[in-house]
Amino acid sequence: MTHHKNKILLGDCVDLSAALPADSVDLSLFSPPYDAVRDYNGEWCFDFSALGRNLYRITKEGGICAVVIGDGTRRFAKSLTSFKLAVDWCENHAWRLFECCIYHRDGNPGAWWSKRFRVDHEYIFIFLKGERPKYFDKSKMMVPSKHAGKVYSGTDRLTSGGFKQITPKVVNSKKCRGTVWRYATSNTEGNRLKAEHPATFPDKLAADIIECFSKPGDLVLDPMCGSGTTCVMAVQHGRHYLGLEISPEYHKIAEDRLRLEVSQLIDTAQHE
Repeated sequence: MTHHKNKILLGDCVDLSAALPADSVDLSLFSPPYDAVRDYNGEWCFDFSALGRNLYRITKEGGICAVVIGDGTRRFAKSLTSFKLAVDWCENHAWRLFECCIYHRDGNPGAWWSKRFRVDHEYIFIFLKGERPKYFDKSKMMVPSKHAGKVYSGTDRLTSGGFKQITPKVVNSKKCRGTVWRYATSNTEGNRLKAEHPATFPDKLAADIIECFSKPGDLVLDPMCGSGTTCVMAVQHGRHYLGLEISPEYHKIAEDRLRLEVSQLIDTAQHE
């Protein structure tokens, strides 16, 4: 498997993933080009069911596959592409849905859509192979507590419908992140190479998932690596990476970005 580490391979994700060794990937993270909501300089379709089957085979027991996806709208109705993918992967390819999170992205200030609500979210489906994640550390994803320093007491409602008396305690400065993840931008400003791709997600989103579900030295796969965000973040956090990309144009962007940003990372480390 070593000859497939730290590379961006050019080709179809279904074909390339079918050729990878079984039980070799620790974490996969990607955002598919769903419902033609962006212009990708070409109509690229993929068999999401076959990809789900391949990714399950090459993922290690306890490994994770995170998919950032949304739905297009046609004739005033959602396509349901995201949910169809999730149901297919779980019912037909043995994946289990560890969690469905919401990626809350900021829209344009003052934007007004006359026909429907402004879409300011995508889904993050976090799929699990096996009984439990082999690695899970959310410590770097804590968020500030609104009532930090105050004394919390009273009663909590139990899921059974009853009540539980709370022992008075001081609220911590930070708390566990919930299932709505807010990121301000996709970090294209000031990053010329990343901005050349029409649909990117934030570096921090990729970094959060990588640090939560993998450890240094693990292999992180992006089967539709686009501008290379997942791969760059993997390197920056001490993981190995493997990218698959069907577009020669975006393949070059990802490779150029890795060369530039990884060299900058090395230079920074040498001067610290």
